[in-house]
Amino acid sequence: MNSLLTEIEAREDECAALCAEMVRMPTLNPPGLHYRDICEWAGGRYRRLGWDVEMIRALGAPGDSEDFPRWNVLVRHEAGPGPVLHLNGHHDVVAVGDGWTRDPFGGEIDGGRVWGRGTCDMKGGIASAMIAAETLARYMTHGAVELSLTADEESGGYGGVAHLAQLGRYERVDHVIIPEPLDPGRICLGHRGVWWAEIETKGRIAHGSMPFLGDCAVRHMGAVLDEMEATLFPLLEGRRTPEPVVPEGARASTLNLNAVHGGEPVQPEGYDGLPSACVPDRCVLTIDRRFLPEEELSAVKAEVAQLMERVRAKRPDFRYEIRDLFEVHPSRTPDDAPVVAAVRGAVDEVLGREAEHVLSPGTYDQKHIDRIGRLKDCIAYGPGHLELAHQPDEWVGVRDMTQAAQVIALAGWRLLRG
Repeated sequence: MNSLLTEIEAREDECAALCAEMVRMPTLNPPGLHYRDICEWAGGRYRRLGWDVEMIRALGAPGDSEDFPRWNVLVRHEAGPGPVLHLNGHHDVVAVGDGWTRDPFGGEIDGGRVWGRGTCDMKGGIASAMIAAETLARYMTHGAVELSLTADEESGGYGGVAHLAQLGRYERVDHVIIPEPLDPGRICLGHRGVWWAEIETKGRIAHGSMPFLGDCAVRHMGAVLDEMEATLFPLLEGRRTPEPVVPEGARASTLNLNAVHGGEPVQPEGYDGLPSACVPDRCVLTIDRRFLPEEELSAVKAEVAQLMERVRAKRPDFRYEIRDLFEVHPSRTPDDAPVVAAVRGAVDEVLGREAEHVLSPGTYDQKHIDRIGRLKDCIAYGPGHLELAHQPDEWVGVRDMTQAAQVIALAGWRLLRG
């Protein structure tokens, strides 16, 4: 299919421009800005091409409101009876953060790169998927290709792919490619598991001048953190998987202390007075535990519960509560699955090298296609380097986008031919 690859090569500038145009729509999550704008933009493009277009709002999903509705767009081109290939990308991006030397929403194209928040994760991948799908559609003789731009992957995906899966949109799909930034030479077969939870230590309020009349919840949390440093962190660092999780450090179990707050609530903006003199009666720690394919979620939770009981045994009046926030089991597509074989062959032809099979350190929307959609023939494959995601001066390579589009289109052509 040299003509397919040549046509995509000729559209390299268009691919970069598509990415830049999306970056200029600041689809920040939270709270969920400009979701409808980017979906209408994509929907309008495909209506002009004669594709079927469906705008789908995830009513009632976490975060969905009249101020911040969770919008998704699903487009489809059908050549006739046959297999269905679905390409999916999330349109939401994370907060900007500090340290930028370029306009994070400028969509600047410079030095063979597109710069800005979301270029790598993952508007560059969406642009590659768009060019791949549009070019592939002109060569298809049967089957269908779909493309979805979905919400909220950065906050769990419940307003996006999970909602589409619950609606049954993957029941008619045979193969899925998600162009997350894993590098054009890598095929991502799945991801580790995750458990988010809140740990609350409880105390008793009293006047700050007489702390002996109260019970400081922050001190109790300090004991919890000491126990984590002494026992849990060393245990996790010594636990490793033979699975090809990247980067290397993610082959171990990990725990991130995401946030901690004790005492009085954060004061409203504009208030610059002093806090009141109180012993804090509660302290809350948010944990982000990433676990390996070999670990059971029940055992992961039990380790933390046992740690809390060890602390209780050492401290009088120690009281605590653990609240689940979010959990995802590991997901993995077999090495010999049809979509894996098709993309592996396309990488060999386009890039001239053997594709590396990897697993992602964090979860992405494959989890919902697997667990809710019950579709196993799903991978992540796309442009960009994972280490650049969520960083200042984020960028994606223009050449990487073109080659990823070529691989996706060539793999899609082979899959739709059966």
